[in-house]
Amino acid sequence: MSASTDPAQAERADALQRLTNYLDAAELTYELAGQGGVVVTLAGEHKLRTSALFVVGTHALTVNAFVARRPEQNVAAVHEWLLERNRRMYAVAFCIDHLGDIYLTGRLPLSVVDDPDELDRLLGCILEYSDGSFNTLLEMGFADAIRREWQWRIARGESTANLAAFAHLMDRSNAGS
Repeated sequence: MSASTDPAQAERADALQRLTNYLDAAELTYELAGQGGVVVTLAGEHKLRTSALFVVGTHALTVNAFVARRPEQNVAAVHEWLLERNRRMYAVAFCIDHLGDIYLTGRLPLSVVDDPDELDRLLGCILEYSDGSFNTLLEMGFADAIRREWQWRIARGESTANLAAFAHLMDRSNAGS
């Protein structure tokens, strides 16, 4: 380390290295994002992938993970659902950005990068909260768009396989026809 190197910057670089060592050992897909950031891609079942940005700061590890776009309908009900979920969550919480898009965000002590079990738990929570809530958020906030997409695909002979989780929405919309 040269005399001109900032000790805090060196500590952040070391913490970032420990984080990427963990990600390598866990065989997770990631890419460096500059300024102490790492974007980790988590494979899901309902939401095919969740991208989580981890930023190593001087004293904290910050995480932001995109979950869903701003709901097209039932915005207040979606926000209420998110807030109710926040009460039961660990390490991260749902939030919205200035556009109304939904994220998971958290700020943890930097020491978490030295605890593989805690990193496992954190990544597991991010994946569970994002993937586990995805269909509910889509149904609450985009039911009309899902119905339109379903009808468009049927009219053109396209597959509706990836919409199967929402078939009950079609049954409901056809019940009054």
